[in-house]
Amino acid sequence: MLRTWYRRLLLSYFPIFLLTVTILIFASFVFINDISRMETKKADRISASYVRDSVDRTIKEAELSVLEAVERSEVYKRYFNTQSQPDQATVYAVAQSLRNLIQESSYIQSVYLYDRVNGSVLTDTGRKELEGFTDEAWIKAMTASGTVPEGWQPVRDYRSDLFQRTPIRVLTTNKAMPLPFGSGGMLVINIKMSALEQLIDSMVNQQLSFMTILDSKGNTVYQAHSDTDGAAHGKLLNTLHLERNGWTFESGIKGGNLFGWVSVISYLWVAIAIGTVVCAILYLVYVTRRNYKPIQVIMNRIEGHQIRKLDQSTDRPDEMMLIDGVLEDLINHMTDYDKKTRENLLLQRSKLFTDLLHSERLDQATRRLEELSPLNGANASSRFMVMLAEINRYEQVFEDRYTRGDQNTLKFALMNVFQELARNAELQAWAEWVGTERAAILFLATGSDKEMEAKIRSFAEDCRSWVEQNLRISLSFGIGSAAAGPGKIRESYAAAEYVMQHKLLIHEDITWAESREARQPLLETYKYLQMIAEFVKLFRTSSSQWREQLEQIFAVFEQDFLKDEEIHSLIQAMLQMLSREVAVMSEQLQDELSAEKAEVRLKQLEEAESIQEVKTILFEYVTDLFRTYVSASETKSYRAMVNEMKDYIEENFTNPDLSLKHLSDRFQISGKYASYLFKTEFKMKFVDFLTDLRMKEAQQLLEESDGPLQDIALQVGYANAISFGRVFKRIAGITPGDYRAAKRREAAAKLEAQD
Repeated sequence: MLRTWYRRLLLSYFPIFLLTVTILIFASFVFINDISRMETKKADRISASYVRDSVDRTIKEAELSVLEAVERSEVYKRYFNTQSQPDQATVYAVAQSLRNLIQESSYIQSVYLYDRVNGSVLTDTGRKELEGFTDEAWIKAMTASGTVPEGWQPVRDYRSDLFQRTPIRVLTTNKAMPLPFGSGGMLVINIKMSALEQLIDSMVNQQLSFMTILDSKGNTVYQAHSDTDGAAHGKLLNTLHLERNGWTFESGIKGGNLFGWVSVISYLWVAIAIGTVVCAILYLVYVTRRNYKPIQVIMNRIEGHQIRKLDQSTDRPDEMMLIDGVLEDLINHMTDYDKKTRENLLLQRSKLFTDLLHSERLDQATRRLEELSPLNGANASSRFMVMLAEINRYEQVFEDRYTRGDQNTLKFALMNVFQELARNAELQAWAEWVGTERAAILFLATGSDKEMEAKIRSFAEDCRSWVEQNLRISLSFGIGSAAAGPGKIRESYAAAEYVMQHKLLIHEDITWAESREARQPLLETYKYLQMIAEFVKLFRTSSSQWREQLEQIFAVFEQDFLKDEEIHSLIQAMLQMLSREVAVMSEQLQDELSAEKAEVRLKQLEEAESIQEVKTILFEYVTDLFRTYVSASETKSYRAMVNEMKDYIEENFTNPDLSLKHLSDRFQISGKYASYLFKTEFKMKFVDFLTDLRMKEAQQLLEESDGPLQDIALQVGYANAISFGRVFKRIAGITPGDYRAAKRREAAAKLEAQD
């Protein structure tokens, strides 16, 4: 066989040589493009800074022009310093000044003054009352806290009058009046965003660049030329901030205009490229001479193993193909071996462990135990014990503290700890994870039950102590009873699982399942809900016996030996039932019993490690809640409030504005609570009670007077005769006119009978 390894290796490195040249050429263009990009970014920053400064200067000049005019003119001070209503001359002078300010600046949309003392607004057209003013909502929002928030506010929609269909976008600033720190009112300056947008458009080249203005919350204030597509596909280069408004200016170049092909030849880079090529050639020769001899030795060894195949073959295989074939066979054999090992020792072992715990596929359990399990000497007559190890407060301590990778590492470490400590305790153990927070350990019993119990308990104590000291993790253990044969392992596992389901009531880190512990019966939900309903009733009636009832509920929990999840579910139902009954009493109770705080409270209860800790947390919470409930109840007597509400309704039922909102404002209670009190006391809705009063009065007026239906409707609290007639017909079954006619006929018939 002709061996020309030197020339073969030399030729094989030429692709690297070509790649090196290509990279050098590409690097030169990258360098040139980088310079162009830096210069473009610099030019864009200068342009964006000019736009930002122009916008800032425009806003500042508009603001200063108004403030200087207000500061120079004495009429503004007279307007706000007058204790009574300002005279017409002052009002006219201020309005004239405002008109001049608006006319002098093309950027000012409107300027007006708010008089807090008199509750009026003075615009360039005259003085108006705050109620009904087009910008009433803005003024109330700005003065809600008692102090005027000065400075430029976010862009908003503004209507100059009630008949304007399309609002305009303005930029608003507020100043306390009289200047500089007055409390008599507020000066509001509205800058037209359309004028600022025209200014920005005039300074931004639509063909080359884009600019986006964002507010402090990241919302888009304006996009130059409304070019959303250009901003989406362009390259963002600069971000500038305008402190006065909290705006952010983002500018860049549209796609295709910045990164064009640059045909610039750099002699320096050409020289570097030539030098690199020469060095690459010299390096190729050196590496080829250095490496061809070891490769030759490897090839000789491969040919020694393949000599018989080579002699029988008429065609001489290519050396590289021969090396590739040998390596491929080796890799395939290693992959098959690794796959078989993993399946047999990991997957099949884990499947066997699961089958033993749940008594599935036990027809060949003994043979599979002998082949797959790490328990030496296990057979059909062996005795086994199952222990469950659970990470306490898994979500709070384990998941929140460690990343997913760290969690897997720690779980792997725990498996090794279990195996090592089991060997130290002279126990044969087989540990597998059976859940995210729970591992099962299967022990092969080699002595009496008492000896095994002592060893396993000592093993559990060592595990708990070691893990807590070194890994800062708390573990709890549940140990099942001894099982005779593989088919009984499920019973031992069920006993251990039963113990772990009652951690609150048992409250021990290491618990041995006793023989008396049987399968948990079905939960008698009705019995517990009845006791909870009685507790809520005692609480709602402010009876002190609710404490004894709650104590009795927990006593029944312990007596019936409920599972942890059942206790948490019943406590959640208790809090929900309590919320429905008493939350309407006051806003404070509504806040205390809100879904967010209830979720926090339930989380605290779930973190409790014993039933006594659960009882303590719940008693503290319910006691605080009871104090709030009693305080809300004693603020105003329940029955006295209901009677007062009833008297007030009977005296004012003709008021068309009478409603639950009206009652809540009148008696300082929530509308929901007012409705609740009314239903509880009179067994009817507020609306039905009010309608009944109005209809009785309407029937009397229809019988005794000849007034038109519109007047009668107004007298009984309805705005028009149509609404009155519709309600009257629904209640009486006939229209008001028919009712009046029927009563007149009855009266005439009585008179005829008397005659």
